[in-house]
Amino acid sequence: MYDVMAERIADGTYPPGERLPSVVDVCAEFGISQMTARRVLKELRAEGLAEMQPGIGTFVTELPQP
Repeated sequence: MYDVMAERIADGTYPPGERLPSVVDVCAEFGISQMTARRVLKELRAEGLAEMQPGIGTFVTELPQP
């Protein structure tokens, strides 16, 4: 799930500034538990691909230019 979401960020499916799917949406799409979905979003934040805005959601960060 992490790899799929990271690839979607890299290829522009989820462009910078866009809100990522919620934990519930990630669970539904991938058929995983909420704990696993939270871990995926946490890993995306840890890698600098996303940032959480409390009470609003998790958003894609600006990607570094090569």
